[in-house]
Amino acid sequence: MNLYTSSVVPAESAAVTRGARTYAWVVFALMFCLLLSDYMSRQALNALFPILKVQWQLSDTKLGSISGVVPLAVGVLTLPFSIIADRWGRVKSIALMAALWSVATLGCAIASSYHEMFVARIFVGVGEAAYGSVGLAMLMSIFPKRLRSTIAGGFTSAAAFGSVLGVSLSGIVATHFGWRWSMGLMAIFGFGLVIIYFFVVTEKRLARAHADNASGTPVSERLKLTPRALFSGLFPSRSVFCAYLGSALQIFIQGTLFVWLPSYLNRYWGMPVSKAAIVAAGLVLVSGMGQLLCGVITDRISGDSSLKRWNMAIGYCLVLGILLAIAFRLPPGNLQLALLAPAVFFLASSFGTCSAIIAGATPPAIHGSAFATLTLFNNILGLAAGPFFTGVVADAVGLQGALRWLPLAAVLPLTVYLIGRWRYIVEARRG
Repeated sequence: MNLYTSSVVPAESAAVTRGARTYAWVVFALMFCLLLSDYMSRQALNALFPILKVQWQLSDTKLGSISGVVPLAVGVLTLPFSIIADRWGRVKSIALMAALWSVATLGCAIASSYHEMFVARIFVGVGEAAYGSVGLAMLMSIFPKRLRSTIAGGFTSAAAFGSVLGVSLSGIVATHFGWRWSMGLMAIFGFGLVIIYFFVVTEKRLARAHADNASGTPVSERLKLTPRALFSGLFPSRSVFCAYLGSALQIFIQGTLFVWLPSYLNRYWGMPVSKAAIVAAGLVLVSGMGQLLCGVITDRISGDSSLKRWNMAIGYCLVLGILLAIAFRLPPGNLQLALLAPAVFFLASSFGTCSAIIAGATPPAIHGSAFATLTLFNNILGLAAGPFFTGVVADAVGLQGALRWLPLAAVLPLTVYLIGRWRYIVEARRG
């Protein structure tokens, strides 16, 4: 009897493990597609600006406002909504978020004036505000620690792919069927994913697939935190603060290039606006691929070692700075592009690495809040600050001169990563 039991239980356990692993990757694919929908809905409107400008007689300021109100809402609401999701339940929160941004995108499709479009876009931002952080936290809970950089890099790379896909599809659909169908198509895609999500993802199934939760109880429901405990959980050590800060300072470079590359190609390469946009979009896709593959490489080399992850972040940032320094010292031409492409590959290379470091040091119950904090750092110190300060420098020395100085910005995250590595070693010895 004992012999029979000992031979069968491991087999049953292996079958359960295989099933949980398969389910985890199904959830990953669905969450990746939802993030695609998120950024497609967010960016699709940008391709419609020429049409709306003529049809509604809008100024560039108003066009900018209906585009910019979405990231503004996301930036303001990411952290509070993520805290709520960590307490209320991530599965229900994600379903509500995706449904809301899909309904709001449909509202954009039927808007009859600037004011109606503006209100609809606010609700797009409200729906999308915490999805990236809460979705990543949910994925981290069902995959082993050794895959954290892969999951973070792979999941968030959907932002780059979704941005390019949204703008491209929106322009094509608007040309053939009208601009309202462009937004309607984005809404339909979102609704379809919400329906699939509703039937596929449940708290019970996630608990069975949970990587670190043998009890089967959703981690997000186990812990109730006071504001002080929440702050301590988000910033448990100086090395973790360095991970937040270093990621944001590297994203400073990414935000700068994403915004200013089309103008640089137009002014100094002599490219028409349309061709410059296509080349820049191609480089955005290269960046997304780099974000994904660098996460995979980090996990392959680092395993569960946070120290090795710090080493990878330092290495990625060093390569990025060197490639950019060489590329922007060259005259415009094919050789410069040959160096810009691999440089762009490393723009967001450390995002998955820093996400894994943060996930390893913060309580699983507040991972949604932790990734929201990372998003807040990245948006304020990176995506917002980078284009602005580069524009200020460009007004003084020209855009080409400003981008030639941009590689120096890589010194800041590199320094922070080195400090973070040193602090991690000190903290590990004390602990």
